[in-house]
Amino acid sequence: MPLYHGSNQIIMSHTQFKATLEMLVPLVVREIMKNRKVSEQEAFELLYSSFLYSKLEVETTKLWHLSQLTLANLLDEELETGNITFPEEA
Repeated sequence: MPLYHGSNQIIMSHTQFKATLEMLVPLVVREIMKNRKVSEQEAFELLYSSFLYSKLEVETTKLWHLSQLTLANLLDEELETGNITFPEEA
């Protein structure tokens, strides 16, 4: 069950957040494989070693609500430029 904090901002339980990431990561990996033409193993390595992932695994950044395509595009930006321009809604 979600918890409410301050101005009715929803905060997930640790279990809910972990489950969300477990569902989201394979979808992002598929996008990375498609965009970068790499194997599944390489896609997982790219994602898990990225600055993007270090932010994605922090619930309060709210990056988990972005689509897998948006997240894969953010990773592409990070890999190509060394920077990430996070969307306003993140």
